[in-house]
Parts: sequence; C-alpha cells; structure tokens
Amino acid sequence: MEEALLGGSLRGRRWDVFVEELKKFGMSSALETLCGQAYGAEEYRKLGIYTNGAIISLLLVCIPISVLWLFVDKFLILIGQDPLISIEAGKYSSWLIAALFPYAILQALIRYLQTQSLILPMLMSSIAALCFHVPLCWALVFKLNLGSGGAAIAIGLSYSFNVLLLCLYVKYSSSCEKTRLCFTKEVLPSTKEFFHLAIPSASMVCLEWWTSEIVILLAGLLPKPQLETSVLSICLLVSSLHYFIPFSIGAGASTRISNELGAGNPEAARMSVLSVTVLGMAEAIVASIILLCSCHVLGYAFSNEKEVVYYLRDMTPLLCLLIATDCIQAVLSGVARGSGWQHLGAYVNLGSYYLVGIPVAILLGFFLHLKGKGLWIGLNAGSLVQSLLFSLITCLTDWQKQASIARERIYHSKECARLLAN
Repeated sequence: MEEALLGGSLRGRRWDVFVEELKKFGMSSALETLCGQAYGAEEYRKLGIYTNGAIISLLLVCIPISVLWLFVDKFLILIGQDPLISIEAGKYSSWLIAALFPYAILQALIRYLQTQSLILPMLMSSIAALCFHVPLCWALVFKLNLGSGGAAIAIGLSYSFNVLLLCLYVKYSSSCEKTRLCFTKEVLPSTKEFFHLAIPSASMVCLEWWTSEIVILLAGLLPKPQLETSVLSICLLVSSLHYFIPFSIGAGASTRISNELGAGNPEAARMSVLSVTVLGMAEAIVASIILLCSCHVLGYAFSNEKEVVYYLRDMTPLLCLLIATDCIQAVLSGVARGSGWQHLGAYVNLGSYYLVGIPVAILLGFFLHLKGKGLWIGLNAGSLVQSLLFSLITCLTDWQKQASIARERIYHSKECARLLAN
C-alpha cells in the first residue's frame, strides 16, 4: 500500500510539473527573447507591451489545459494504468486548475523582471510566498483533512499571493518606471509576435518533459509496476529539483545574451556563453559527487521500504549521468532562449527523445528485460544526444548574425507599431 500511495502521489505531482514546465520553461520563455532584446536595445516601452500580450496569451492557453486536467484520471485508466493511482492523480489535477491562471500571470511577470536583471524583488516575493504557503498547506492538508486537494488549493493561493506582491512592485517601484506595464492598442498585435516564439518554446520544453511522462507510464506496464513507478518517479523528482540550479544559470545566460544581442554586442554575448558553460559543467560535477556519496541513504528520504532504498541506490549512477547532461542542456537552452532560436531547440528535442531516447528505453526495458533501469538508460541516451546537439549548434552560431537578427526584430516591431498608431 505504501508503494501505491508513493507512486500515486509522485505521479500526480508529475502531471503538475508537466503543465508548470509548459508555461514556465515553455511559452513564457518567449519573453526572454522579446523583452531581453528590447531592453538591450533600450526600447523600454516594448517590455510592458510584450508582457501584457504574453499574459493575455497564457490565460487563453489555460482554458484547454483546464479541460485536459479534468479528464486526467480517465486518460490514465484508458491506457492501462493502476486505477487507484489514476484517480489520485485526477483528483489532484482537478483541484490544481485554479492555480493555472495566477501561475500564467506570475511567469510573465518573472520574465519581465528577469530581463531587466531585477532579481531581488522576485527573491523577496518568493520568500514571502513560501512563508505564506507552508502554514497554509499544513492547515488545509492536516487540520481540514483535505489531503492532496488541500495541497493543490494552497499552491493556487500561494501563486495568487506572489502575483499580488509582484504587481504592487511593478506598479509602484521606480525601477520599473521606464518599462511600466501598459494596456494600449499595441498589446493585442504583440500577441502574434509572442506566439511566433512561444509555440516553438513550448514545443522545445514539452517534447522533453513528455518523455519523462512517457517513461513513467511505460514503467506502469512492467512487472511490479508500483515499485518501478515509485523508484523512477523518485529519480525524476530528484532530477527535477536539481534542474532548477542549472536552469537558473541558463536564465542568467538568457538575460545577459539577449541584452547584449539587443544592444548589438555579439562578442560580449559569445563570452557570456563560454562563462555559463564552464559554470554549468562545474555545478554538474559537484552535484554528481554529492549524489554518489549519499546513494546509500538517498532512498530513506522517500521510503522505509528496503526494496525501494536498494533499487534507488543502484539507480544513482544513472541518475548522476542524467543530472550531468541536464546541466549542459539547461544552460544551453538558456542560450537558445536569449538568442531566439527556440525552433532549433524544438527540432533537437524531437530528434533526441523520440528518435533515440524512447526507442532505446523500450528496447532495453521490455525486449532486453532491463526493466526500470532500461527505461532510465533510454532517457539518459536522449538527454546525451540533446546535449551534444545543443553544444554543436552553439559552437557553430554566428553571433554577429544573431545580433543583426535581434536588432531587426526589435526595430521591425517598432515600425509596425508606428504604422498601427497612424
């Protein structure tokens, strides 16, 4: 029973992570290109226009996602997953729908502030939201006995609180005086420009994260599905938690590179790429050493079952390999977002995971009977190919050309806005 509950809880969380990634690292990432390059070009007014257009776009996208979440349990049962796990995941997803809409606004505001290097207000609002969330979540889950539904409600309220804090900062802070959010007739036309980058951005992220979901679903078809899904879900949870470290490095790279390209400084952008790549590789080494040293006790953080602990210990070297490749691709994905070549990233992820990763996972997991280890090796193979392709594209990038494209994007958009105003 513990295995079923563990697998169900983590799999429900994985559905939450999938949609968060769709917005956070997906569609909203288009603002890293648009706002970052506009800020570098000193077209400050366009930051507010792009951000408002993004908020409208993301709120519209929340509607079909909400419908999808209402039927998550039926979908999981339809493809042969455990009914108890499926119902738990569906219950959690349904309660989490209310969190989608404030989350959409939150991620647009984060990109707006990030591209201006206004990090401190985001940090302070996140700390305040965390302090608000922990007691609220505890009260809803344990005092009101709402279970996973209470946790989902707490997440939605915490996002809303964070949005409120950032909105107050944007409205009244002198740091945002030049880039203040404004609703004008230029906002709606800007949604077209946003979607032009947002769709490949979302594809780039979803193609990668759907692979993780597919691996978990495939684990449910193996012998001892509760054990396999639990251990693989734990591995994905650990890698997801770690992912935010290299992602943060990539976010810094995205901001710096987009600003430099918008300002017409290709050499500075190139040097930024070299710096963040070295930093990302160093972080990967440190994280892998820590995980390897703690492999004998890592499982106890999630379960007291010896079978889970020993299985997770054996999986730790493979987990370290994924973390190492994740560091490289997370940093270089930030380079892609700052440069505006998300469409190439989408093609890379499609080829890496769906032509290499998933076929290798199926071959090793089912035909060569490596079970969960085989599925994870397939995921590692896709991530390795992805990192190599991103590295190759970055090495071959003509930064002078990228700077010209960035300037053309900003000033072409400015000319269109001028014509519209007339």
